[in-house]
Amino acid sequence: FCSYGPETMEPIPAENDANAAHIITVTVGATVPTGFEHTAAEEVKEKIGVDVHISKDRGRIYFPITTDKLFQVHLLRSVDNLFVVVDRYDHYTFKESKEETLKELQELASKLPWTNALEVWKLNRSFKKKKCFRKGGSGAKTKPNTEAVDATTEEQDLPQAAAAVETQANVEGIPEEEESTEAAPEAKVIKFRVTCSRAGDKHSFSSNEAARDFGGAVQEFFQWKADMTKFDVEVLLNIHNDEVVIGIALTEESLHRRNISHFGPTTLRSTLCYGMLRLCKPQASDIILDPMCGTGAIPLEGAIEFNSSFYVAGDNNDMAVNRTVNNVFHIQRRRADKGSASGMPIDTVRWDLCSLPIRTSSIDIIITDMPFGKRMGSRKKNWDLYPSCLREMARVCRPGSGKAVLLTQDKKCFSKALSRMGGLWRKLHTVWVNVGGLHAGVFLLKRTANTFGQTPEDVYESRGADNAQEEEKELS
Repeated sequence: FCSYGPETMEPIPAENDANAAHIITVTVGATVPTGFEHTAAEEVKEKIGVDVHISKDRGRIYFPITTDKLFQVHLLRSVDNLFVVVDRYDHYTFKESKEETLKELQELASKLPWTNALEVWKLNRSFKKKKCFRKGGSGAKTKPNTEAVDATTEEQDLPQAAAAVETQANVEGIPEEEESTEAAPEAKVIKFRVTCSRAGDKHSFSSNEAARDFGGAVQEFFQWKADMTKFDVEVLLNIHNDEVVIGIALTEESLHRRNISHFGPTTLRSTLCYGMLRLCKPQASDIILDPMCGTGAIPLEGAIEFNSSFYVAGDNNDMAVNRTVNNVFHIQRRRADKGSASGMPIDTVRWDLCSLPIRTSSIDIIITDMPFGKRMGSRKKNWDLYPSCLREMARVCRPGSGKAVLLTQDKKCFSKALSRMGGLWRKLHTVWVNVGGLHAGVFLLKRTANTFGQTPEDVYESRGADNAQEEEKELS
């Protein structure tokens, strides 16, 4: 079979087809931006052609894959991290005492069906040795968290604890990393760690305790060497209330970092950008506008994945515009280095987002990350900014057919501003997402057929300072 590079989507011939003779089916799990699980499921169905199970643990999906198509999972745009499932328990019964529960987890390690998952791990690592999907050695950028952490809420990025038992041992039959050890060829050492993600308030144990005891049992069973940072195998123990999933990681760092080389203070995950783009269903020849582009994460993802549309990115901050230009140049140079066409349907402009240099009714889709009022801007300023930019967006958007997909955590201010735009915008759908631990909303709006400048909502007088302070008090 052949694998594909993530940027160019061009086939890379495999050097050894021995694995093709032994095709097995496994279940792959993926973490995705919370709220966009169904969007990720649609992409998997569309591109791989299999049905998807959406976990009750928000932000995770599971689907079957045959090993001859394993490379396809690395081409998905909506997933952050990938892992192959060793085993899964939908209703795991934990013992009442901590000691009994931890002992049971230790015993579980030797009873799990590891064989197929390890075969997939070996095959996946052959992709990495071609430097097709990953850069650098295993876990080079991982910062382990060795503190006991308890999670009691459903969040996309669950608290994690990693445990390893420092004993050296040999294992046969699994290839080692090219630079991982200086041991003799007959004594190949596999380095590993166990990472536990746990959510729920009815467990008698902590994440760190589960990772430590389960990791010790895994080490004893396989006789692997434990290493917290430079590991070859990362075993995942995911516990969400009574759901337990054991897996082996297929990615070393999140796939959401794929497009950005010049980061800003509020750079969006590329996977979240993809979800927002799919929400508005871009069509060929659509003109898509991001009036607050930041580092250009949204238009970059669109120009790569939905390249039949044209993207206009702009910001009122010089540094943001420069970051976007540099990120576009980085992608173009990377494509040119691979011998692909480097041109991208994207342009970047510096402007005032409340007075856009764009013709009225000329934009098909507006998609942007609005300032939350935390790391960027302030909530007090949002009370003036949101109505002004919603009005300007309504002006440039096509009446009757135009759409807007807007992300914000300042939900009260946004709802108030939107209520003043009732004659110009109609809210169709809201997706609730977790952005860096903040509960935010992605709002899908439809531009009404009303002509801009002829509705009462077009007339907006800036509030006085007293009203701004009163509304700020309401917000807090």
